[in-house]
Amino acid sequence: MSVYIALGSNLGDKEKNLQEALRLLQKKGIQVVAVSDFITTQPYGVTDQPEFLNAAAEIKTEKSPVELLHVLLQTEQEMGRRRIRRWGERNIDLDLLLYEDRIIDLPELKVPHPDMQNRDFVLRPLAQIAPEAVHPVLHKTIGELWEELAARSK
Repeated sequence: MSVYIALGSNLGDKEKNLQEALRLLQKKGIQVVAVSDFITTQPYGVTDQPEFLNAAAEIKTEKSPVELLHVLLQTEQEMGRRRIRRWGERNIDLDLLLYEDRIIDLPELKVPHPDMQNRDFVLRPLAQIAPEAVHPVLHKTIGELWEELAARSK
């Protein structure tokens, strides 16, 4: 079983930001197994901001889901992320999407990531690297969820 994260950036050198985040995670003992293409996407929720560069990565870790969340948040802080407004601009955004087949519902962490099945910027890169991964709540593969979203978006 694997763990999947989403990466996004829409400020500064977006590609460099995504690469730096992956480098920092590896430095912290997170093994990066696969990374999707970097894709350009429109902002979600708050649309008066620059386009995003998004990716998904498969990782391996001995850390618990909550420990991994803290590593992701710490990495964002180290890279200078400032939370100005909900769904707003950011130089780096790291989200835990799937942690094996676990369903986690804690105040600080929800896995699978809520609403991921409705987000092109999550499903499109994730479907590149993990089309057969199964969403543990919806019981559909990422590939199936991506196809359904693409059909709804037409």
